[in-house]
Amino acid sequence: TDVVVHLAGENIADKRWSDARKKALQSSRIDSSRALVAAIGALPAERRPGHLISASAIGIYGDRGDEKLTEDSAAGEGFLPQLCADWEEAVFAAEDFGVRTAALRIGVVLDPSDGMLATVLPLFRLGVGGRLGSGRQWFSWIHVDDVVGLFVHAIENENVRGPVNAAAPNPVQNSEMTRQLARAVRRPAIFPVPLFGLRLAFGEMSSILVASQRLVPARAQETGFTFGHPTLEGAFRDLLVDGPSSSTD
Repeated sequence: TDVVVHLAGENIADKRWSDARKKALQSSRIDSSRALVAAIGALPAERRPGHLISASAIGIYGDRGDEKLTEDSAAGEGFLPQLCADWEEAVFAAEDFGVRTAALRIGVVLDPSDGMLATVLPLFRLGVGGRLGSGRQWFSWIHVDDVVGLFVHAIENENVRGPVNAAAPNPVQNSEMTRQLARAVRRPAIFPVPLFGLRLAFGEMSSILVASQRLVPARAQETGFTFGHPTLEGAFRDLLVDGPSSSTD
């Protein structure tokens, strides 16, 4: 084995965050990472993979307002930042065994068949979509093709190590994301979702919906990665207007 790509983890937004759910989120990320690194370390040195590329998440930064966040920015506070920090710590233990290790802090992946975009598309197509809360929070996103491309870049490029912000270079505020999505599906977006409604519906998990995270993909750009879809308007056009044909190739 030359490279290990580690993507395991329970869906962070699948259910409300009960104590049992939090333990499942932690175990599926942290315990799986520890087990994987232990298995790598148990191999003879000549049989160990040279590279470990793991998923992480922008949730490590928490709610940071207008602050521009690079890979050198400190972790935030709260359940999700701590979860991501512990996850990365478990992954980076592989470096003790001479394995080049990178953790991609993935933003909101735009894919009309899965994730956030698949969830909200039916609402926007009915004309009942709208901003979340104030709409001023920063939305750091990435086209599904670019997140795949960035993993390939991390595998092939020896200079990619440590945390990597996996988000497009042009984040937007939630109100702008709402406007662009409504424009792409040719519908109005006039039904904002108030913060108290989100808290009532999702409990503590609502924090991930309104957290402001303004990421700068510094390490990706420094190591020569080129985003195929650097603007949100272009990403929505590719995914929702020009075709599912291009996204299924």
